[in-house]
Amino acid sequence: MARVKSVFICQECGYESSGWLGKCPACNQWNTFIEEAVGGKPGGRTDTGRKNVPVSINDIAVDKEKRYSTGMKEMDRVLGGGVVKGSLVLVGGDPGIGKSTLLLQVCNMIGLDSKILYISGEESIKQIKIRADRLGVKRADLLMVSETNFGVIEELIDSVKPGLVIIDSIQTIFRDDLTSAPGSVSQVRETTAGLMRIAKSTGIAVMIVGHVTKEGAIAGPKVLEHMVDTVLYFEGERHSSYRVLRSVKNRFGSTNEIGIFEMRDIGLCEVDNPSAMMLSGMPEDAPGSVVVSSVEGTRPMLVEVQALVCATNFGMPRRMTTGVDYNRVTLLMAVLEKRVGLQLYNHDAYVNVVGGMKLDEPACDLGITAAIASSFKNSPILPGTVVIGEVGLTGEVRAVSQVDKRIMEALRLGFKNCIIPAGNIKVVRQIKGLEGINIQPVENVREALDVLLS
Repeated sequence: MARVKSVFICQECGYESSGWLGKCPACNQWNTFIEEAVGGKPGGRTDTGRKNVPVSINDIAVDKEKRYSTGMKEMDRVLGGGVVKGSLVLVGGDPGIGKSTLLLQVCNMIGLDSKILYISGEESIKQIKIRADRLGVKRADLLMVSETNFGVIEELIDSVKPGLVIIDSIQTIFRDDLTSAPGSVSQVRETTAGLMRIAKSTGIAVMIVGHVTKEGAIAGPKVLEHMVDTVLYFEGERHSSYRVLRSVKNRFGSTNEIGIFEMRDIGLCEVDNPSAMMLSGMPEDAPGSVVVSSVEGTRPMLVEVQALVCATNFGMPRRMTTGVDYNRVTLLMAVLEKRVGLQLYNHDAYVNVVGGMKLDEPACDLGITAAIASSFKNSPILPGTVVIGEVGLTGEVRAVSQVDKRIMEALRLGFKNCIIPAGNIKVVRQIKGLEGINIQPVENVREALDVLLS
């Protein structure tokens, strides 16, 4: 009898090794290697009668992809206009964040004339029915099935011929010809490849749910994100009712687009005006509170940043951040010490983004800097002001992109003042309809603080 060969595969990144390793040389994670037998012919059925012939790029006819509206404007925005026919969409998020609820609502509202097949590997169809009744889902052509065998799923898709397939979740699906356990690298990779083949060959749109690890990455191999057409992350704090659906990859639309939802008893409800939602309850004339403008994809949003600076009681001051990068805040505090002369070395600093949002673009630097300085000096920011600008290490305020959208959003919400980089003033002068807001260009951090804290 022939000896069964095996390899060791990292469950985080998919790196293969002939022997067990304590630390993966590719992703530097510890204790992630699992032994898997080499055998079988993964990939499923193939079209043996078809021949591929190279075609000149000038002879390729391109038609606009057909899209189906999900019935939810925020979902359509993130997808780039709707679900594309024959696309494979991955929806990731923390447990209990609302992924299954979102997809069940999409099944009920999507503009499809054909059947919809919802395949659950984690819940029974009775459990799904209970949630559907709570959400008011009563679509007659929505078919439910609880199945984890990929071969059976493939036969179901062939017999039902749906227009949309939901897989909840990909970590529970397995192939018989692979010896590894469900959720392993090999299983997730091959089942996703099979779903991709079905989507592209039949034109059926497929949406799959992926679990997220404690580090915030899709559980299983990172290659899963490279295989699909669109990757959506469902984010939000467990104790907050607001949810953010973020696009981090989209072959049919803009990346980094976001949709805002609110979790209620009847399900997820869209938030049409996220800026007003983020600024609701904002204190007036409070030191350390600043409004910044962030652009997510094509959507400008005004967000409140709060900072608290107080004298430390220990030898080493504490630095804590929520919603912004810790290292970026440390850098900005160093700029305030060196270029402005604020003695922050013996003070604790806490920075928080209100509403559970995450700010990672440089255009919020000046606002974060102003919030820290305002709290340190115990002086409130100029009322009705939005702060925009990137801060360099020499203390200069650099120009930012899409400044026109940021200013128009501030004007729409009734703000009277806007601090912008001096490098953007030429673009601003070409914008019409800014009579109701005072534009103040600044060249460096010191000049900005003189205006904001005067």
